[in-house]
Amino acid sequence: MSGTIVEPRSTPAPGAPSARRAAPAAGPRAVRSAATSVKYVLLIGAAAIFVGPLLWLFTTAVKAPDEIYTFPPVWWPQSPSWDNFALAWNAAPFDRFFLNSAITTVAGTALKVLNAVLTAYAFSFLAFPRKQWLFLVLLGAMMVPGHVVLLPNFLTIASLGWVNTYAGLILPGIGSVFATFLLRQHMLTIPRELIEAAKVDGAGHLRILFGIVLPVSRPILLTVVIITVVEEWNNFIWPLIVTNSDHMRTLPIGLMMLKNQETVANWGTIMAGTVMVMAPMLLIFLIAQRHIVGGLTQGAVKG
Repeated sequence: MSGTIVEPRSTPAPGAPSARRAAPAAGPRAVRSAATSVKYVLLIGAAAIFVGPLLWLFTTAVKAPDEIYTFPPVWWPQSPSWDNFALAWNAAPFDRFFLNSAITTVAGTALKVLNAVLTAYAFSFLAFPRKQWLFLVLLGAMMVPGHVVLLPNFLTIASLGWVNTYAGLILPGIGSVFATFLLRQHMLTIPRELIEAAKVDGAGHLRILFGIVLPVSRPILLTVVIITVVEEWNNFIWPLIVTNSDHMRTLPIGLMMLKNQETVANWGTIMAGTVMVMAPMLLIFLIAQRHIVGGLTQGAVKG
């Protein structure tokens, strides 16, 4: 018998990790960490691209003239002043411009959204000849630039005597193919059983629209309202063409007048006027941006 001593094999304790088990690879984790870092760097860079001009706009509105034209640029003024806002307000009748923009925005939005709701309901739930062909024609209108119809619209408004009136400012723009398309796409996702049940109960089209369709379409409806408000508030070309007196001008035209008053532009005053014009729309967007994204997503669900 040999004198070799055989050592007993050690048995690992229950639950203890095996020595033969390979250590987790650090490669994939490092790759994911690097990808996350690159993603955040790109997001921060994109945010700087969009936030930078806004920051420059707001800070320039409260700068003194010598700080606006210095190099290297001064991002934050040493002594912020609100004098530029007073100069901008008094340089043009901004109170009248605000009133005109508010009237045209509220009335134009209400009429445009109502028109889009009725049209979208008709294309979604009513049966009439050549409905699909008519909808394709409607979509084709989206391909036509809006400037093409400026002259025909102006000639029509002039023949009706609506130049320099709220009717001339508002009525030619109450049709929105984009709003109709978004609403129609969402209405197609509403179960037909709801509509058929309402018809069995004796509900008419208006009752179905305002009692069933619109309550379940609030997100997309809110999106359409916000987009339309911003569009009406920022409208420049049509008010410039159809008005010829300061009494009926709107805010975007007021900014142009503010810039053209002097040979050398006072950029502090111009920036202050720009802040006053864009502040309401920026506030609306910051409050309702979640609804805008959600509504646009809902409008793309079904075609």
